[in-house]
Amino acid sequence: MAASPGPAGVGGAGAVQGSGPSGFTFDSGLEIKTRSVEQTLLPLVSQITTLINHKDNTKKSDKTLQAIQRVGQAVNLAVGRFVKVGEAIANENRDLKEEINIACIEAKQAGETIAALTDVSNLNHPESGGQITIFTDKTGVIKAARLLLSSVTKVLLLADRVVIKQIITSRNKVLATMERLEKVNSFQEFVQIFSQFGNEMVEFAHLTGDRQNDLKDEKKKAKMAAARAVLEKCTMMLLTASKTCLRHPNCESAHKNKEGVFDRMKVALDKVIEIVTDCKPKGETDVASISVFTGIKEFKMNIETLRENLYFQSKESLSATLEATLERTEDFTDSAYTSHEHRERILELSAQARRELQQLVSVWIQAQSKKTKSVAEELELSVLKISHSLNELKKELHSAATQRAADLLKYHADHVVLKALKLTGVEGNLEGLAEYACKFSEQKEQLVETCRLLRHVSGTEPLEIACVHAEETFQVTGYQIISAAETLTLHPSSKIAKENLDVFCEAWESQISDMSTLLREINDVFEGRRGEKYGYLSLPKLTKNNANLKSLKADKLDSEEKAKIAKLGLKLGLLTSDANCEIEKWENQDNEIVRHGRNMSSMAYSLYLFTRGEGPLKTSQDLIHQLEVFAEEGLKVASSVQAFSKQLKDDDKLILLLEINKLIPLCHQLQTITKTPLQNQVFLKADKCITKTRSMMAILVQLLSLCFKLLKKLQMENNRWVSVTSKDSVDGKT
Repeated sequence: MAASPGPAGVGGAGAVQGSGPSGFTFDSGLEIKTRSVEQTLLPLVSQITTLINHKDNTKKSDKTLQAIQRVGQAVNLAVGRFVKVGEAIANENRDLKEEINIACIEAKQAGETIAALTDVSNLNHPESGGQITIFTDKTGVIKAARLLLSSVTKVLLLADRVVIKQIITSRNKVLATMERLEKVNSFQEFVQIFSQFGNEMVEFAHLTGDRQNDLKDEKKKAKMAAARAVLEKCTMMLLTASKTCLRHPNCESAHKNKEGVFDRMKVALDKVIEIVTDCKPKGETDVASISVFTGIKEFKMNIETLRENLYFQSKESLSATLEATLERTEDFTDSAYTSHEHRERILELSAQARRELQQLVSVWIQAQSKKTKSVAEELELSVLKISHSLNELKKELHSAATQRAADLLKYHADHVVLKALKLTGVEGNLEGLAEYACKFSEQKEQLVETCRLLRHVSGTEPLEIACVHAEETFQVTGYQIISAAETLTLHPSSKIAKENLDVFCEAWESQISDMSTLLREINDVFEGRRGEKYGYLSLPKLTKNNANLKSLKADKLDSEEKAKIAKLGLKLGLLTSDANCEIEKWENQDNEIVRHGRNMSSMAYSLYLFTRGEGPLKTSQDLIHQLEVFAEEGLKVASSVQAFSKQLKDDDKLILLLEINKLIPLCHQLQTITKTPLQNQVFLKADKCITKTRSMMAILVQLLSLCFKLLKKLQMENNRWVSVTSKDSVDGKT
């Protein structure tokens, strides 16, 4: 299960090939096709809305009419592709076939209506006077657009049900095979079943990876990443633990080690299903409710409402919220690893917050009976004072937790105890094992408690979930390392027992490394170096070249500048649609030119959404990062086309090289613009960048079309040559 970076190294989406029932190919089927067509459809529908809102007295130039017609045709084509995907899904899922087909018929009708009403090419000619168009029947276009959105939504919701069903089916297959693996008694049988298990895990990884990428809720995404990380690491553990059990069937510690792996994998599989079905088991509590920082945030929101409404909540409710939050600080003050200075300061600030709440309540009661300016000012002062005290408490808690984590990571960086455990195992030293197992257990408890403290100060829900994941991993892996070391000590000459211990030790070291990353991210959030949400996965990290962009975040565009950017984005959206149409023509979707072209189209779509204030790109900094990646992808397209041109004749080769020579300078120019500091000139920089992007997309559309035609021509010539060669060979034999 390949994993890409997720929150604090808990794992990301795996990009693994797999296939589902009836040979349904996941990589090019349900999720990817519906997503790509949805991306084509929705911006075009929004463009139709823009056209509907035009002024009736606007002069209808040929250019305007052509643009309207082009949008209508593009919508209809996109609907056609969408309907094909919908029908394919329906054929694969008989129980939903009727519902999906009805929605597809509605979408098709809406697309045809929009195409007919936007067919305004002959509007300036006298003979077209009686034609019903967008200008004479706005209501018809509005109804068609609404029907289209409604039917597309229906298909997507039904497709979502199909995906969930596929994930559940895949999970059940994995569980069934795991049960067989638990009961296996021979190596030969184990190898056969584990091979099947590996294939099923690859399929499950692919399905859940796609699902993780599609999740909008950052909390669910982090939970999915954590569950998938457990499954990824446990797959290798399951292999070595099972082999050790088979080699030493009477060894109790080996069985305990294997059972621990199976149990953890089952819990992770159940967690994935909880996330995709959005169903929690009874009695499960939300981890966010036990965080000190979450409690402080909630309390501050409550007291700030007093400025607007003195009767919004009761004094008892406010006091209970603060008391519950301060009780959670006992995790810090009761810890044997918290320094005396930190403990005293936390207790002092907690007592201060309680006193200031009493003062606030006293002023609050006065404010309810006396509506004077002085009482209002005193209430405001009380709110500010308790907010300040709680901010100081947050700083102290953050300092206590992060200092403790940093010291612990530094102390255990060389893994002395882990190495000693391995050595005692190889030597068969039972006394040494008891001594180092005790030391290792103490180290494990320190790390578990530190993760608990970090969770309180993490600052965001994804990081909080990463802390919970780290805590559980240290707890479970710690026990498993001791049982694996015990097995090796009892069988010091066993290669498989040694390999098994090595696998668990590597998992431990990996989690130590992840904890270091987690600590860095928590510090970044606390110091305001990153926002609440995790960045778009395709965006590179901030480098020295683009460090000047920090100042761009605060700048705002005026209405005229926004309108111009939106207009540029609209044209970019149309070019994205054109590029997708060209890509659809290619039979080999894995072709290098197609792959890089699809990446460019996807990024251009994100840029289009940015111009509308939507999508994953939230700031000017995100925009520039995405443009840098876009320019690099453009150079890759140029390189792939250049490689393809070497197969062509001189005339055809020249045509391609002329287009490439237009694209490469634009890529370099875009890279230069993104790296040039333009403080207080956000609009100028965005305008230049989007203009260059639009030009690059126009060339990409030309290149995709040209390469497709030349490839077909090349294939025909090769087929003709093969045919002639075969005929000459036959004639020679005669």
